[in-house]
Amino acid sequence: MLTYEECLEMSDLSADEIAAIAEHEHMDPMIAVALGHYLVTHDGEKRIQSFILDDIERARRCGDHQKQALLAGALRHFIATHPVKKAQGQMLAS
Repeated sequence: MLTYEECLEMSDLSADEIAAIAEHEHMDPMIAVALGHYLVTHDGEKRIQSFILDDIERARRCGDHQKQALLAGALRHFIATHPVKKAQGQMLAS
């Protein structure tokens, strides 16, 4: 049986990125690992960015500056490690 840490390592996402997905989607972190991995392997990077941005906005509205900073760091890391790919049709037209 795989542990959470082993699944996290295989997901190609950080613990903070998974936590943001879990919070946004109101799901267990282990399920968020599976969703996150699916999204990064099926051109869902923009969706994950949207999740994190929504979480940042929620933290801002709640006045939770520490969480807002943590999520901003997670977003910067995600963007740096998972650039959004061009749509398949755009790549062929280039």
